Amino acid sequence: MKNYRITVNGVAYDVTVEEINGDQAGSLPVTTAPAAAPAAPAAPPKKAPAKGSDAKGGVKINAPMPGKIVDIKVKAGQKVDKGQVVVVLEAMKMENEICAPQAGTIATVDVSVGDGVEGGDVLATMN
Repeated sequence: MKNYRITVNGVAYDVTVEEINGDQAGSLPVTTAPAAAPAAPAAPPKKAPAKGSDAKGGVKINAPMPGKIVDIKVKAGQKVDKGQVVVVLEAMKMENEICAPQAGTIATVDVSVGDGVEGGDVLATMN
């Protein structure tokens, strides 16, 4: 008998498999029992706002997809126009320019070059 843990769609199952000889015919029942649910990974600590900014802005600029920050084009306190590139995010070997959704002033830059981000993470805020 051999024990295996198999994960299907994020659910782990403990499976016991019995090895049979050539003289045994038919299939033997396989017992399965769901394994204990895996513990959720600990969330990474939130980054502190960029230096020199006392308050977060009311408009959040979020990552549209998971990826890696390869360039930051703005600094806190900088005025930006609608559509101006704020951050460059690399996802699936493609560089994606994340732009300001409106004209305003960058309040915080919440990421650094080299940071990994998930979809929905706040990259920067603006007023």
